[in-house]
Amino acid sequence: MDRVFFLLGSLSGFIAVALGAFGAHGLKGRIGPELLAIFEIGVRYQMYHALALLAVAWAHTRWPGTALTAGGWLFVAGTVIFSGSLYLLSLTGICWLGAITPLGGVAFMAGWLCLAWAAWVGR
Repeated sequence: MDRVFFLLGSLSGFIAVALGAFGAHGLKGRIGPELLAIFEIGVRYQMYHALALLAVAWAHTRWPGTALTAGGWLFVAGTVIFSGSLYLLSLTGICWLGAITPLGGVAFMAGWLCLAWAAWVGR
């Protein structure tokens, strides 16, 4: 699992940088400042959790287990739901997408708790 999470974290980091550049250069002036700020929040949280996936990959070499694996997948799900819904909201203006964003936030929080638990009980 360490290689899987390292790969996913690396790819997610790449995508976050690419989308950040797209937002800064391609969207500026095309969408309003409020929607651009929403897009940037999605990029920021995607990058945070790309780095978190790299931490999960490292932690898997020390304390492999189901809690750590669950935490990694929760970070992946959180990125797709949280950041993905913010990207879509900012690009389409469809406001109901904001209603699913908190589900991604809950996945992020649960992932951090899983990471903490894995460190606490790790051998």
